[in-house]
Amino acid sequence: MSHILGIDVGGTGIKAALVDTETGEFIKEKIKYGTPSPSTPANVSGVLNQLIDDFDYRGQKVGCGFPSIIKNSVVHSASNIDDSWLGVDLKEYFLNEVGSEGVFVNDADAAGIAEMKFGKGRDRNGTVLMLTLGTGIGSGLFIDGKLVPNTELGHLTYKNSVWEKYASNGARKKRDLSWEEWGKCLNKYINHVNFLFSPDLILLGGGVSKKFENFSEYIELKELVTPALMQNNAGIIGAAMSASEL
Repeated sequence: MSHILGIDVGGTGIKAALVDTETGEFIKEKIKYGTPSPSTPANVSGVLNQLIDDFDYRGQKVGCGFPSIIKNSVVHSASNIDDSWLGVDLKEYFLNEVGSEGVFVNDADAAGIAEMKFGKGRDRNGTVLMLTLGTGIGSGLFIDGKLVPNTELGHLTYKNSVWEKYASNGARKKRDLSWEEWGKCLNKYINHVNFLFSPDLILLGGGVSKKFENFSEYIELKELVTPALMQNNAGIIGAAMSASEL
């Protein structure tokens, strides 16, 4: 089965597309809805069911990237989604609420999986770090092509909070920062994770990656940092790929 519906659940939007997992291409154009507020399981299930119906995909296997630490399909963190998700078994939830078998992965890990297969991480050995700059900051860490899951490097402590509250695209919008102000803050964050992990390549994903030229001049590690090839579609593709492997 190579055509699988991939769903990317984010803090501000939920998007999906039917993916050819052998090529990484969309079979049908992606569809996106806003993440409901509050983003409780009951509210989110309404959006998921709508997406399943939009693609006429009910009863088939789904791959889903979720903004949380995921272990054995259970949610272990909820920084950009409602706290009522904590402890939810997503596999059981999907069966009960959507009527489909689901395979679940951290959303940034999903984006990294896609970029390592079809994007700029392809055939790269060494340490590759994928950073998704969205509502928060997600991270996918790969060593010689193998994923180290659930790293959540956006939650490293900074000032009175964590880095994603200062250097995410969501923080840029919320604090109404100029590209220069935000770019310099992001640069500090990138330097910090570079010091901790010494990656051979740092990929910047998320919607803001397509505006890389607006802030690239403020990034010092130019030889290491590059925008992800698959930009904001990577999470959908990686989620579908995760489902195709099981």
